[in-house]
Amino acid sequence: MENIKLTGSEWSVLDCLWEKSPQTVMQLVAQLGEKVGWAKSTTITTLRRMEEKGLVRCEIIGKGKSYTPAVEREQAVIFETRSFLERVYRGSVGLMMSAMARRQELSPEEITELREILAQTERREAHD
Repeated sequence: MENIKLTGSEWSVLDCLWEKSPQTVMQLVAQLGEKVGWAKSTTITTLRRMEEKGLVRCEIIGKGKSYTPAVEREQAVIFETRSFLERVYRGSVGLMMSAMARRQELSPEEITELREILAQTERREAHD
């Protein structure tokens, strides 16, 4: 599954499953009820739709169902990041960083982290 476009609801479910997996329907009902205020029926409907889309796997254990993610967090994050960059910044990381830096939305720690990421990327490219 390459182009993973998730709704907000699907992110909520997968976030629970990425933290701990597998989980039963009732575990997810409790977690999502607490996190986002969903009723049992909302959780069950969302899980069914996600299973149909291939986003989660369902295994029947006894009388209950157990769910695991069929999508890796990193895959979903990469696709969502690319999609966001294309929609908002015409695909330019530089435009995004410039906008954030101008508005002083980067902490000194984040700036240091970004410098280290760039340095690692430069070192990796120099060795390729």
